[in-house]
Amino acid sequence: MIIQKIESIKEFGGYLNRYTHQSEVCNTEMMFSVYLPPQAEKGKVPTLYWLSGLTCTDDNVRTKAGMQRYAAEQGMALVFPDTSPRGDDVADESERYDLGKGAGFYVNATQAPWSTHYQMYAYVTQELPALLEANLPLIPELRSISGHSMGGHGALICALKNPDTYQSVSAFSPICNPIKGDWGKGCFSAYLGDNEEEWKAYDAVALIKQGAKVSELFIDQGLADEFYDEKQLLPENLQVACDHADQKLTLRMQAGYDHSYHFIATFIGEHIAYHAKALAR
Repeated sequence: MIIQKIESIKEFGGYLNRYTHQSEVCNTEMMFSVYLPPQAEKGKVPTLYWLSGLTCTDDNVRTKAGMQRYAAEQGMALVFPDTSPRGDDVADESERYDLGKGAGFYVNATQAPWSTHYQMYAYVTQELPALLEANLPLIPELRSISGHSMGGHGALICALKNPDTYQSVSAFSPICNPIKGDWGKGCFSAYLGDNEEEWKAYDAVALIKQGAKVSELFIDQGLADEFYDEKQLLPENLQVACDHADQKLTLRMQAGYDHSYHFIATFIGEHIAYHAKALAR
């Protein structure tokens, strides 16, 4: 399991590094970034995985969210995966932003031509953590996960499907119930086929209804978010499911905030502190 460092930038006493490697599960070269806080020079540190949204790469969050400052204060590593496989031979729908490259939706695709490369759930939950913990000073049993939009969906399902793997989970503007929204329906039908029962394995609301549970879900949603208004995100559906299942949910509806990284940057310090508390336990 070999990773190649292609960039290193000093920030807040630590280093923001960028790496490439050949992914076995995605069957192509993948790129990701890791922020190692100054505490990592003295020993292993806990890790927060951040999953980004539609159209993004690892670069959006590392340059726009302002997370590294707070991670340095807390002694926490940050991992920023890409949002899909890349490469000339990777299937894509170039005329669409919500399917193909940049839109992996954190599922394991079962349908051709997507199944050859689009195995982002296995990549995020299995291959990438094993790779990083073998090569970097990270504590294997201390992981948390967060994300935005499509990545918020990814964070929720990764935690709900692996409750013993992540100490905490949070999200900004997550796609909570993708099987009921146009984005989710479009991607799931392509990646997973026409059997909607199989889609439920990657839907946070459906997973909670089926009995999946974590200690708490922590979500911020902007009320000026255009995709909230378009019924793509559906946090109310998640609230109902959590209420019925006695799943603890902190859902903060933030007046005036949109879907952008301006929203994320405003509240990311609180999310980092939330995860740091869980990781310290």
